Amino acid sequence: MKPQAAGSVSTTAPSTPARPPAPKRLNSLQDLKQLQRELALNRRLEEERRERAAAAARLAEQERCIFELSVGAVMPLNPTHRAVHALPKPVAQPLQREADERQVLLQALSDDFDVESLLETDDTLSFRRPEIPEEAVRKLRRGHWALQAQLDLHGLRRDQAREALGNFVQDSARRGLRCVRVVHGKGNGSPGREPVLKTKVRRWLVQKQEVLAFVQARASDGGCGALMVLLQQAQKDR
Repeated sequence: MKPQAAGSVSTTAPSTPARPPAPKRLNSLQDLKQLQRELALNRRLEEERRERAAAAARLAEQERCIFELSVGAVMPLNPTHRAVHALPKPVAQPLQREADERQVLLQALSDDFDVESLLETDDTLSFRRPEIPEEAVRKLRRGHWALQAQLDLHGLRRDQAREALGNFVQDSARRGLRCVRVVHGKGNGSPGREPVLKTKVRRWLVQKQEVLAFVQARASDGGCGALMVLLQQAQKDR
């Protein structure tokens, strides 16, 4: 097809609009009656549609009138021209996972764990794992490592202290802390002046894989009421 020159008039005939379909041819009286029935049905459906629309309009008007009578006169607010920003969504809290972890922690740290049958301890409550040299225990006792965190268990019940200690050890190791202190108390306020948590804390600590060693704190650090704990640092922090 050759391109049309600029300014020339197209001689192409306009497209012919589509013709409406031819009416249905009636061949008998029966066809006429059928057509009448169809027309009557269409008229009835159209009347029903109009009646429904009118009823909906009347109901809407009644509700508007009731609202105006209930609220009274209203005035539109002046435009503020303020930009409305979407509020940030709150941070998701894994509550169920934390509850599961607490339950596992409570079940993992046993009060009946027999320390003496599996691990070496001495009269001063010092402890080290077999792969840890004795020199590390002596350094820990002399304060070779700087104290980086502390957990005070005063005033906590047994289950509360067990959960707090497990979370503290796990979190400290994850943060890459090396030396921490656990204060269990001297038992001065307990019946019989016996420290309730002293033995339990020792049993709980040796069950935590993050704990490499612990010794009784020096007098300046709490004495027999506290333990200095050497932790295994997380792999990413080594």
